[in-house]
Amino acid sequence: MPLHSEAMHCPWCGEPIELWIEPQAEAVEYSEDCSVCCRPIRVQVAADYAGGSVCLERE
Repeated sequence: MPLHSEAMHCPWCGEPIELWIEPQAEAVEYSEDCSVCCRPIRVQVAADYAGGSVCLERE
């Protein structure tokens, strides 16, 4: 499946970041470091990803 670009804001520093999301058949949760402040972010992608169903939290 093709990757989708998702423009978000880091929950730590508030700066805009770009995430590349691969749609999945089931919900996915993973960690990714902010490209600006390098702090860890918990990324949660809903199973029915349709753009906008991504949640970011401080880890």
